[in-house]
Amino acid sequence: MDRFQDGHHVRLRSRVPPRTYLHAANDGESVTLSQVRASMNAAWAVHIYDGDDGPYLLLHSAAHGRYLAATATPARLGHRGLRAELRDYNQPGVEAVMWQAVGSGFADDVVLLRNVGGRYLRANGRYIRWNAGVSVDNSVNSMMYWVVESIPAREDMPALPAPPPNPPYRYLLGVLYLEPGRLIRFVQALDDGHYPEDPGNEGWRQIWFRGRSAFRLRDDLGLLVGAGVYNPNIAMCVRAGRYGRLTPLVVDLPNGGYGDTLEIVVFRADTPAYNELRHPDVDAE
Repeated sequence: MDRFQDGHHVRLRSRVPPRTYLHAANDGESVTLSQVRASMNAAWAVHIYDGDDGPYLLLHSAAHGRYLAATATPARLGHRGLRAELRDYNQPGVEAVMWQAVGSGFADDVVLLRNVGGRYLRANGRYIRWNAGVSVDNSVNSMMYWVVESIPAREDMPALPAPPPNPPYRYLLGVLYLEPGRLIRFVQALDDGHYPEDPGNEGWRQIWFRGRSAFRLRDDLGLLVGAGVYNPNIAMCVRAGRYGRLTPLVVDLPNGGYGDTLEIVVFRADTPAYNELRHPDVDAE
């Protein structure tokens, strides 16, 4: 567990060639392998959970905040074991998201990740390159070894992706189609970072948002909390479940999960809580 520091960010690289990283897919649900290293999707925030039997490792995506989880669902065709996925963290002590880092015997930075259920995180695709999914299995082999790479923090918040040139609708054969939408439930944090945790609290509000642009969502929320518009003077943090830690939203929204609710905590710029947000420098060597 020494390679994992609470609140810091890491990459997990498969020890088996080619050089691929544990990657949170843009659908907000799948876990895959990718050779793209300089990406928020390849960055994972460390969350140490102190359980009755000792500390456990939880990892949530720096892209969309959801937690790495083992499931009881068979892995998709061409993959061994059971499916690994991303999920919200709505209850404390959920075994699906609880892991232990086990020494490999190779080097200090090489580990096995064992879920509380007894299965190990497995990279697929060694022999069939397009089987680039991630699963969990109970037979330890070379596909289970992961190299832990620490990611330093940035001094500032990354710029949001530019908004698409067109509004969130499109024409098809002369018919206007609106892009799918989702409910955004949001609350503004106090300067010290505190906010009402229960989304049913009167401090929380909600809007219906179409499209995926984080840039446009920031403008909408900035206007609603009185921070102005067209000015990067707020930070948006995703809360993936009641017990999920906040994750700064600096990429576009997932391209899956339409119709679901996304919880956002808004921080005003130049407040102590805003300045304490940690952003991984994914471009650092």
